[in-house]
This record gives sequence, structure tokens and C-alpha cells, in this order.
Amino acid sequence: MEYLLSVDRTYLNRLLIDAAEKYPNIKLYFKHKLTDADSTSGQLKFQNNEVSINVDADLVIGCDGAFSAVRRQFMKMHHFNYSQEYIPHGYKELRLPASPDNGYAMDGNYLHLWPRHEYMMIALPNLDKSFTVTMFMPMQLFDSLLTDDDVINFFKETFPDAVPLLGEQNIKETFFQFPPLPLISIKCNPYHIGSKMLILGDAAHAMVPFYGQGMNCGLEDCLVLEELLDMYSDDLRMGIIEIVTFIVNNCFGVSRNSVKK
Repeated sequence: MEYLLSVDRTYLNRLLIDAAEKYPNIKLYFKHKLTDADSTSGQLKFQNNEVSINVDADLVIGCDGAFSAVRRQFMKMHHFNYSQEYIPHGYKELRLPASPDNGYAMDGNYLHLWPRHEYMMIALPNLDKSFTVTMFMPMQLFDSLLTDDDVINFFKETFPDAVPLLGEQNIKETFFQFPPLPLISIKCNPYHIGSKMLILGDAAHAMVPFYGQGMNCGLEDCLVLEELLDMYSDDLRMGIIEIVTFIVNNCFGVSRNSVKK
């Protein structure tokens, strides 16, 4: 059965952290910034406030996002290929709350879409009967909306049927709460340094969200890595080579297709 699944990113992060805490062999550290790494020895240097901390690791797996600190260490290598591309658009999220009777304000079985030439707005239903509303627009257009009146007038002209659903006051309060975020596509190769360092997820293959597969690709990286580490428990290097081969064969095409016009 196919169905639409919308999950709040903050909620998912908390869920994964809670799950990780249940394992006795996992320790979580917060507010530790990676400042340096030795790809030969596996030694890492972290900064925690004013304290510098050195850690020795058998294997470093960098799952630290599109602006990965671990990937920066790869940039020091010879024959490491890297490219990044920003598209002209950015995105901003708003929230459509549940209706007064605690139901969906629109049909909760669908993805709702407002296409408008060079930009669009979409609404995805959440389990609490709200909708996550995402605007995709050129950054220049976001930058031109400077005041509450600018935003309300823009919505009334461009998305008039969404104004009574979102509510003018809600639009004013949420539109300027956070700045619009850029959309970036990242490609690099290789994804590993010997058997000491490996990058996964957005650190290895960030992609724009129009295929809706960025997080799926990152989670699948983890599932496949777990299987391969079990399969090659006596040969870590071979397990890493196999996961890298999988990523190259599966994620490059998704990333490329997500920006096709």
C-alpha cells in the first residue's frame, strides 16, 4: 500500500536520539565541534567551549550534513572530487494548524500544491492534524518581502485561497520567524579514506528536495552499511568499499533527476 508520510524533522531527530540512548554501547555528546581529524591515525580533535578534546577512533563515520566538517578533511586529499551547486530558489516553512474541531483544515489524505510559474507552495499533513506548508521561491523574491504588509499582500495576490486557511496573523508571526534556507546539491567522490573515514547521507550526496528522497537516501545508507559491516566483519575496508559502491550506483541518479527541468 502506498501512502503519504510526513514527519517533522525535529520530532524525527528526537526519536532517533531516544532510540540511540537505549543502547549501552552508545554514548552521546553534545556541543562538541570537530576542528581537526587525522585520516591516517583516526585521531579527532573537538572543541567544547574552551576545552580541546582528542579522541582516537577505529572508524570515523561522518553523517554531519551538507556542510560536513568530516568532509572538509577529505578536501585535503589528492584526487578527491567535489562540487556543490546552489539553485536560485530557497524555501521557508509555515504551519497550518488543525481546525477548531481538531480536524484537518483541508483533506488530510493528499499533498496540496499551489504551482505558480517559477515558484510554488505545498502543504503536507501531519499526525496532529496540522499541515507543514513549504514555500519554494527564488531567493530574490523572498528578499523583496520586507514587512508584514508586503507578505500579506503577496499572499492575497498569489495564494488568495490559502490566506483564510493560514490566517493573516499566523502568516505574519511565522513568515519572519526564520530566514529562507538555501537549496544545495553536493556531489563528491570517493566517500571514504582508507578504512578510517567514511561519509554518509547529506555529507556525501546532499540533494534538492523535489524528489523527496534526500532523507530516504541517508537512512538507506545506514541500513546498507549495517548489513555490509555484518557481512564483512573481518574485513572493514571491503565493507566500506561496498557501501561506497552502493551509494555511487544509487544516489547519483536520484540527485541528478531531482533538478531536471
